[in-house]
Amino acid sequence: MKDERFWNPYLSGFLLGLVLLLTFYIFGRGLGASGFFDRLAAAILYPFSPDAISSHPYWHKYFYHGRFPLDNFLIYLVIGVFMGGLIASLIAGDFKVRTQYGPRFSKGKRLIWAFIGGIILAIATRFSRGCTSGQALTGGAELVVGSWIFAFSFFFAGPITAVIIKKMWR
Repeated sequence: MKDERFWNPYLSGFLLGLVLLLTFYIFGRGLGASGFFDRLAAAILYPFSPDAISSHPYWHKYFYHGRFPLDNFLIYLVIGVFMGGLIASLIAGDFKVRTQYGPRFSKGKRLIWAFIGGIILAIATRFSRGCTSGQALTGGAELVVGSWIFAFSFFFAGPITAVIIKKMWR
């Protein structure tokens, strides 16, 4: 791959910091996307059992004062992240629908492991009460001690996991 197709990581980090600052200023809260999936699940299940979903101990907060779960800035945030990634890949000339996998993995095995990893990540996100952007970026900016512990753990475990995955990949 050519390095010029990637954005400068320092500039990207600076811009992400500005986006975080703007979300605090405009919306009164930081970034974080994991709540999107809770809201989406509540909206999908609502037509099947409106009373059960709107009075559920966990999901009732999304229906507070007659609101609908998809009436939230998180929905636009996730759509914006998707659109931003799509636009960036088109600008870089790197847009392709493909599945990347190593010589030890078939396409099917790669998709199965990706699905399993996604499920584990979704469960871990709920246990940790937030995704990477919500915990590390927003919580870190708010000086939440648990978020700093999460961020250091994430940056410590990431390279170790990368080495393990790289060995499995080859």
